[in-house]
Amino acid sequence: MQPAQEFGDNPVEVRETGHYTEEYVPSFVEKWDSLIDWDKRAESEGNFFIDLLRKWGVRSVLDVATGTGFHSVRLLAAGFETVSADGSAEMLARAFENGTKQGGNILRVVQADWRWLNRDVHGEYDAIVCLGNSFTHLFSERDRRKALAEFYAMLKHDGILILDQRNYDAILDDGYTSKHRYYYCGEDVIVEPEYVDEGLCRMRYSFPDSSIYHLNMFPLRKDYTRRLMSDVGFQRIETYGDFQHTYRGEQPDFFVHVAEKEYRMEGEGQYKGAVSTARSYYNSPDADTFYAAVWGGEDIHIGLYESPVEPIAGASRRTVERMASKLELSRDSVVLDLGSGFGGSARYLAETYGCRVLALNLSEVENQRHKELNSARGLTDRIEVVDGSFEDIPYLDGQVDVIWSQDAFLHSGNRVRVLEEIARVLRPGGHLIFTDPMAAADGGSTDVLQPILDRIHLDDMGSPGFYTRELNRLGFTAVDGGFEEHREQLVNHYTRVLEETERQETEGLARRISHDYLVQMKKGLGHWIDGGRENHLTWGIFHFRLGADG
Repeated sequence: MQPAQEFGDNPVEVRETGHYTEEYVPSFVEKWDSLIDWDKRAESEGNFFIDLLRKWGVRSVLDVATGTGFHSVRLLAAGFETVSADGSAEMLARAFENGTKQGGNILRVVQADWRWLNRDVHGEYDAIVCLGNSFTHLFSERDRRKALAEFYAMLKHDGILILDQRNYDAILDDGYTSKHRYYYCGEDVIVEPEYVDEGLCRMRYSFPDSSIYHLNMFPLRKDYTRRLMSDVGFQRIETYGDFQHTYRGEQPDFFVHVAEKEYRMEGEGQYKGAVSTARSYYNSPDADTFYAAVWGGEDIHIGLYESPVEPIAGASRRTVERMASKLELSRDSVVLDLGSGFGGSARYLAETYGCRVLALNLSEVENQRHKELNSARGLTDRIEVVDGSFEDIPYLDGQVDVIWSQDAFLHSGNRVRVLEEIARVLRPGGHLIFTDPMAAADGGSTDVLQPILDRIHLDDMGSPGFYTRELNRLGFTAVDGGFEEHREQLVNHYTRVLEETERQETEGLARRISHDYLVQMKKGLGHWIDGGRENHLTWGIFHFRLGADG
């Protein structure tokens, strides 16, 4: 007789970190590969992890949740130096067998408890992978912090941790659903939660031979996991949904967190200061979902409203049309869009005027969406999407006819540098047209502006006087007065965004975006509205030409 799982008289009270080793009894381990279905899992996952590790230049990997060896075998086959660890001796024995059967590899296996990983496993690694929803076996925050600290200590100075988890946010908030495409792909196995509360997700596994097994796991919320990683010292954390960089507001079955250990001093790397902060913000899944769902979809900037109840998207597109009407664009024109977002303006210009658009933007997540929308509209040959910062524009001097930007310059901590870069890449006689939310005057009220500055992590804002003064210094000449002010539209826009946020919240937006993000967003929108109504903030369209008239 093989031992059966033991959970006692009240299984939902079994909430101990060490209990999982008893849950993987031999008969359950024997069925684990049919639950996974290696072939289907390999197809659904593709080369996601292998490509990610290669991108980071990884050579050595510690697989701390080996299970029956699926990822260890794949990593070895891809050429990575791999050590395979797990807390379950039964799992490691099966993994060793699979190593020889699946790829003719001899796995280097070590039984280890994550909380004392450095005691059981030796050396430092380029990457640690903790996959298969395994981290949810830890039931106390102390254990989770201890395990993450052990992972951190065993990574080289520039190493990465890749850790995945089920989307417990969706299970806790909306109930369980599954696309049945990722991780547990076996056709004849039914996987579903039998009991769920904020401290336990008891999963039930039903097999064709009528055998039933359970695993008790802690339902980690996504943002909580990210915060723990940050707390133990990881510098930057990116989260993927079902192997996609951004999951477009859908509910993925699984999240994959990629955490960097490397410490970068201020000024190191491609992005610095406020620009780096903006990049991290716009790369976040919450921001991507919010701006696509609420802010207007393709055009994520302030709109020109003809009615206080007008849809955001229509008013935002009207801004694009108004700006474009001020220019004399043709098929021969080259436009550089700085801070191009999802690319709504770039597509409008390319479709309407046939011009070529260079779209520079610092968010890889937004750029990916931008490229997909361009492809769907057949505009890939007219629009070049480039990752980069407007503080260091990657183009030669005098290369473009028009520089276009909408509500992006405020994110720079060095706007003088931005304007100097614009003057460099713009050809003589070329046009600069842009919008920006600003302080109404130089040296505006600190008490009013400070909450906004804190929200966008800046020390100051631009103003109409600042931009006009600096552009004149750089040899620009105002066109039609230089600044077309629409202060009231800033209030109109942020009011409409706040109203739309609250409306969509009642329809389920909170299930797609974290609670903390929505709370801070609504608070921030209120500050913008108050600042505009009190005439401390303004907004409008700037239009200048490089060189003197004539």
